[in-house]
Formats: sequence, C-alpha cells, structure tokens
Amino acid sequence: MAAPPDMELSPTLSLELLPTDPLLLILSFLDYRDLVSCCYLNRRLNQLSSHDPLWKRHCKKYWLISEEEKSRRNQSWRAIFISTYSDLGRYIHYYATLKKAWDDLEQYLGQWCPRMISSLKESVREEDLDAVEAQIRCKLPDDYRCSFRIHNGQKLVVPGLMGSMALSNHYRSEDLLDIDTAAGGFQQRLGLKQCLPLTFCIHTGLSQYMALESVEGRNKYEIFYQCPEQMARNPSTIVMFITGTSYLEWFTSYVNKVVTGGYPIIRDQIFRYVHDKDCVATTEDITVSVSTSFLPELSSVHPPHYFFTYRIRIEMSKDALPENACQLESRYWRITNAKGDVEEVQGPGVVGEFPVISPGKVYEYTSCTTFTTTSGYMEGYYTFHCLYNKDRFFNVTIPRFHMVCPAFKVSTA
Repeated sequence: MAAPPDMELSPTLSLELLPTDPLLLILSFLDYRDLVSCCYLNRRLNQLSSHDPLWKRHCKKYWLISEEEKSRRNQSWRAIFISTYSDLGRYIHYYATLKKAWDDLEQYLGQWCPRMISSLKESVREEDLDAVEAQIRCKLPDDYRCSFRIHNGQKLVVPGLMGSMALSNHYRSEDLLDIDTAAGGFQQRLGLKQCLPLTFCIHTGLSQYMALESVEGRNKYEIFYQCPEQMARNPSTIVMFITGTSYLEWFTSYVNKVVTGGYPIIRDQIFRYVHDKDCVATTEDITVSVSTSFLPELSSVHPPHYFFTYRIRIEMSKDALPENACQLESRYWRITNAKGDVEEVQGPGVVGEFPVISPGKVYEYTSCTTFTTTSGYMEGYYTFHCLYNKDRFFNVTIPRFHMVCPAFKVSTA
C-alpha cells in the first residue's frame, strides 16, 4: 500500500547523527565487558568507549583505584583498568571484596595490634601460585589465589592473625599460612585427602583445612578443623568442624567480625570470643556480660565431649556511690544441656579470686565448661557483700548464655 502523498518518510536514523553527550551517558551504564565490545562495532563507538571518564567507575568498582593512586601512576583510567586486568583479570569477581577486607584489617591492626602488621608478607606472583598447583597437582580456588596476590599470609609468629585463645593451661594462636608453607602441609593421607592447611598454631599443631576436592564426605572448598574420631577403629576417620563454605566467605566474615569489634583485643591479640549483645544483666549498679567460644582442639564427637570457654565481665557503674563498693563472695551456676539435664554448682569466689568492685571498675575472668550434647546454656548469680556494710549481702544476676557447637560431619574414610 503506497504512503499518502502528503506524508513524508522519516530519514534513516544514523549513529553518526546522534549527539555525543546522550551516547556517553548510555555507555556509562555498561559493564566493562560491554564497553569493550562497543570498541569493535564501529568507529564512532570505538571513539566514545575510549572516553577516559567512562573507565573511572570500573577502576574504582573492580580494582579500588583511588584518585591519589591514579595521580601517582600518571596513567589514564582506561590504561589503569587495562593494565590491572591483564594482571588480575581472572580475579575480577573477588579482588575488590578481598582487597577491601585486607585494607580494613590492616587499618584496624595498625590501631589496635600494631606488632601484627610487621608479620604480614608481601604478595606473590601469578607464576608462584601456578608452581604450587603443579607441586600439589591440584587446582587452587580463584578466591584463595586472589588473596595471596594481595598478601602472602604471615610469618610463623605469635600472635597469629586468625585469632588466639587462652586458658590457665592451654593456649592457641593461629597464623594465616603463606602459600609455600601451606603447600608443604598439603595432605594426601586417608582422612585428610587433598586438603590444604590454611592456618597453623605452633603451640597445639592445630590447623584449619580447605578441601580442594569433594572426597571423603567433604564438599569442595569447604573449610574445617579436623578432629580424629577417638572411638573409630579406623584411625584415619576424621570429624570435621565446619568453619566456612569458601575461602572468600571464611576470610571476609572473620575480618568483618574483627574490624567491627566482634572479637575483643586482649594483650595486643585478637581473641575469638563471641559476645551476644543481649547477653547482659544489670543488678543495681553492677552489670555482667558474657562472651563464649568453642574449642575444637579440646572437643570430640565420639565420645561426645564439647568444650567451651567463656569470658565474664563484671563492671560497676562509674556513677555509683563510693559506699556501694563491694566484694564478690561466692557464685552459683545452673548448667543445662540440650537434653534438659541440669547441674548446679556453688562455691566461693571465682577462679580462686574474690574481686573487689568499686565505681567505674571492671573485673574480667575466663573459665570453661563441657557438654555431652552439642549445645547447652548456663545462668546463675554472684553473691556480693558491701565493704562499708559487711552485714549486707546481695545477689547479682548472671545472664543466661548459650553455647553451640559448630556444624560437623564425619568423613567417609
């Protein structure tokens, strides 16, 4: 059907006729892969996609490049993106997350644990990681490799980057292993077949392992503490206390807990006590709060023996009257396991001490307990007497705090 004589046909829309600014705005919404693809469509898009400000967002998003670093490198945003991609391109989905975690951790350590900074090792090269894969004849996950392109773990020193734990007769401090030490500990024996150690404690020999293949009941890239099953006839039967499903999740969740104050800093070390913000009780001027931790190295599944430690903080308000100063006389505990079995404990003082509490003063101590079930809880009270009225005794509530063993499973070895 012919068009009416009074209707003019619209001219063909040409890319060359479109104004530059709207096109640049459209291109600014593209991801780096689509932006690169535009370079090959025609001359106009090739020129526009090379517009340097378009690459600024990608440099910041994927490589965390700051304005200061750009000035220092004296390169265009596009050149920086391309050169960085040529080196780290296989890690583009992990690098920004891991780099931020490392940067946040270093900043935090610099403020609270400065001596730990000097134990961190410089990054490794891509060929070093390739050599390790050839040595152990197993592929390393890209998120794990990416972390080592930022920092090659730490030296075998104390304190360890991955946290400490201390009781009266037990001490643990885990180092994050460098790639060569980790490769040297790669396991091929039954029970830990194709498992790579991520951490190591020089006091206990304890490590967290990552499974590089789905064998012996493990999932690929699962991270765990190993614990021999004491009642098994086969000594290679290993119980795994699961600590992570991937390196990225394992490392970044730990760092987040550290830098947000989730773990206390004690004697220039990161202690892996977990505090439930609801686990606080105040009686008169005295506040009691509790943090807990599970110790896999002192636990077993068969026979069932789950070892927990707890750290208690007792504090008197700084606004309390001086005559309210008091001394802890005794403790009472009600301990309940997952079956509902109850044990009651009563005795003088705490850990052999009878602390005095006065306005603004804090007393902290560490103790432990065990359960034959995978979880349980404790609650109770302290009995205090007033220093200026020794006939006055009163009880201070200890809030109920729960202890739960992490998920675990038994290998099929």
